[in-house]
Amino acid sequence: MYVCSCFGVTEAQVKQHVDDGACTPRQIASACKAGTDCGSCVRRIQAILGRGACPRREAADQGRPVLTAVADLDVLDEAA
Repeated sequence: MYVCSCFGVTEAQVKQHVDDGACTPRQIASACKAGTDCGSCVRRIQAILGRGACPRREAADQGRPVLTAVADLDVLDEAA
């Protein structure tokens, strides 16, 4: 079944991106463009994502820092 008819992205493809580590609609969009054109599929993507396992989200929910890699910190320093 298609989730995003603009780019022909199926539910199975979205779930594969989730299995590969995508936790947010923005990460899904980066992986396959779903949700970046008309936007009508964003709610469906959110429903597929649900509140499944996401290491960064789980860390944030527990009050732990979500940036763990030095590369992430370097990017923040450059932006400041």
